[in-house]
Amino acid sequence: METHTSEMWFWMAISVAASALLLLLLLGKKATASSCGRLPPGPPGWPLVGNIFDLGSLPHARLAVLKHKYGPLIWVRLGSVNTLVVSSAEAAMDMFKNHDHSFSNRHLTESLKSDDTISATIALSDYGPYWRMMRCLYTIEIFSRKRIHDTAPVRRRCVDKMIKWISDEANKGASTIEVASFVLAASFNLIGNLVLSRDLIVDPKSTKGNEFFELNSQLTELIIMPNLADFFPYLRWIDPQGVKKKVKEKLNLILEIVGSFVEERRRMVDVQHQQNREKNFLDVLFEFQVNGKDESTKISDRHLNMLILELLTAGTENIVVTIEWAMAELLRKPEAMKKVRDEIAQVVGYDRKIEESDMENLPYLCAVIKETLRLHPSPFLVPRSVVKDAEFMGYWIPKDTQVFVNAWALGRDPSTWDDPLSFKPERFLGSNIDYLGHNFEFLPFGAGRRICPGLPLAQKMIQLVLGSLLQSFKWDLENGITPDSMDMGEKLGAVIRKAIPLKAIPRALAM
Repeated sequence: METHTSEMWFWMAISVAASALLLLLLLGKKATASSCGRLPPGPPGWPLVGNIFDLGSLPHARLAVLKHKYGPLIWVRLGSVNTLVVSSAEAAMDMFKNHDHSFSNRHLTESLKSDDTISATIALSDYGPYWRMMRCLYTIEIFSRKRIHDTAPVRRRCVDKMIKWISDEANKGASTIEVASFVLAASFNLIGNLVLSRDLIVDPKSTKGNEFFELNSQLTELIIMPNLADFFPYLRWIDPQGVKKKVKEKLNLILEIVGSFVEERRRMVDVQHQQNREKNFLDVLFEFQVNGKDESTKISDRHLNMLILELLTAGTENIVVTIEWAMAELLRKPEAMKKVRDEIAQVVGYDRKIEESDMENLPYLCAVIKETLRLHPSPFLVPRSVVKDAEFMGYWIPKDTQVFVNAWALGRDPSTWDDPLSFKPERFLGSNIDYLGHNFEFLPFGAGRRICPGLPLAQKMIQLVLGSLLQSFKWDLENGITPDSMDMGEKLGAVIRKAIPLKAIPRALAM
């Protein structure tokens, strides 16, 4: 990160010199904007660079502080990019209920524009016929209620493998394990089975699959790193930090791996009769490639590979991060750990495995998950872009403004939550607040027409994984670490990970 920062300073100096010639133009644009209507309040910012240096290394936290000074809508300028930050439940409700369509497009960084297929994923495509088609496919073929019900045995099998892997480590006398690596393997296999009808990881400690994860991690870092071309449009054509080129190279490598999975399934489809095999989502995409006639919704092979990559990435990351934070919070709060384990023992016992059907009778476990998602959501919902000039809460918001919804700040707002920085699952007991997009103080999966389509599957998987980990093992902190000395620092990325991965000692319980 230090290398990225020093490189950015170097190019910033060059940029400021070049920008002097455009200063009058920028001021002219600002005057024009001000004459059209009143912009929301925000920190004044510096000439040319705007508020880039006001946000620090954890912008979600800094913007949460600024909300107390400037109110629920904060206007910042990142270089020459107008940005609106939605920071309260009231503003989020107004946006999603009254302006969802006007704010429905995606704001893409330059790195995301390095390949056309990136902007054609379900998460990043603009609102329109193509997005509606893909949303329909996702909803019917993967995330429908019937599909979720029918794939319960797949989730059970993937979680059972995870428990066995951890048990094997415990039986071998392993002192600690890295919890996230085992959850990642289970989640990756789940998506692999739903999309490709196969396990993608047979051993979480083997080298197989590591190349994919390493490349994906490198790709994510490149996409989220500060890029001068995002802040200063006139630098885009030279790509001063080479970010677009690097993203293209990494994406090509990772799509080769995904493409090998896809081609393996395609060969299998060619030799098997349609009626003698169960279709997965990839098979549906194959059929759509053959039968689709509308040019605007046509899917190329590279595009298809990108859609599979999106599912493998988005379908695992949020599950892994939520489980790791939940386990960390429980280990830091032994009384909460005892409550949730006592509830599982009373409702399920130890003579059978915990099942998805048990969740309605495990309110404290579900409250633990909600409280984890309140404290540790993705920092911002996927950035939106204003489709046309809009009037929003008495302010004028110009077309193409980038819109951040600070989900992290919503979950920690003291005007909404009592003792908001404390981990208290009890706050959700007897409460109707959920994360389905109807309670605007709590939006870990978003809201409106662009709410995360994978929410139903993520909910089932998080509940089953966390419940199984707590039922199958007694967990202790690694030697030398106490609840009070646990590091709960954050590492900012597409999601907020623990800065130091959670390591814990599993002690198997008799089943």
